[in-house]
Amino acid sequence: MIKKNKKTRGIALLSGGLDSILAVKILQEQGIEITGIVFVSCFFKSDFAEKAAKQLKIKLRIIDFSKDHLKMVKNPEYGRGKSANPCVDCHLMMIKKTGEFFKKEKFDFVSTGEILGQRPFSQNKQAMELIERKSGIKGYLLRPLSAKLLEETIPEKEKKVDRGKLLAISGRNRKKQIVLAKEWKIKEYPSPSGGCILTDLVFGKKIKELFQKWPDCNEADIEILKIGRHFWKKNNLIIVGRNKEENFKINKLKQKKDIIVEPKEFPGPTVLIRSKDRIIEDSLIQAKDLIMKYSKRSS
Repeated sequence: MIKKNKKTRGIALLSGGLDSILAVKILQEQGIEITGIVFVSCFFKSDFAEKAAKQLKIKLRIIDFSKDHLKMVKNPEYGRGKSANPCVDCHLMMIKKTGEFFKKEKFDFVSTGEILGQRPFSQNKQAMELIERKSGIKGYLLRPLSAKLLEETIPEKEKKVDRGKLLAISGRNRKKQIVLAKEWKIKEYPSPSGGCILTDLVFGKKIKELFQKWPDCNEADIEILKIGRHFWKKNNLIIVGRNKEENFKINKLKQKKDIIVEPKEFPGPTVLIRSKDRIIEDSLIQAKDLIMKYSKRSS
């Protein structure tokens, strides 16, 4: 028989997606106190997690690990998915960092919303076992949605978590999750994979080219890559604004060595030129040509 222990405390990775919300709800139903944790980088923010934490009425820690994460994204040990997304390395990095809080503040376990077989690259059994083995918290990593299909964890063995109330969901079908969401009246949650821009095929192509051209690119370079039309002239990156809002953002993201080119006598796009070496004359010529091409100037 499981005895409810009011002192049982878990720290849960909370992306704000439905699976991570449900994982927390399953544990809350057992009377377990949950603290959420979300990581922020150049490629994903904390907005969804903050909304989810309010719905769940839990505390949320927001950790910015942009520099470490970007370094990993450039050269992931376990490869990438269909785009530029290094999901295995990313999950491992998050869990390792969460493990530091787990140990320091003496939580009883770390929880995630992972589901066995949901994502072929990062949530197959081999990848999930690898992540746990490398995490530094082996035996304390709980996946409530698929727990009954996985090895029993230490908190389950110690009766701090009732294994009988955990689930055995697997695969990509989300019917069970939708049913649970209705049962628990969870109405707001983003679409699957809606939070990480690295999963986007178009952006993935852009960032792979950026890494090739500028291996030492930084967080500011990633931000400028998220807007406008992009053109390369040797080692120079040319960004062309597509609307008034992007023109404003381009000016705001301008750095000291960047060059901004704008039309004066007619409406048109703002163009930014950035280089890790030097800005060449050909880039200025192309910038002017691009302004003419995309401007609203009548012929």
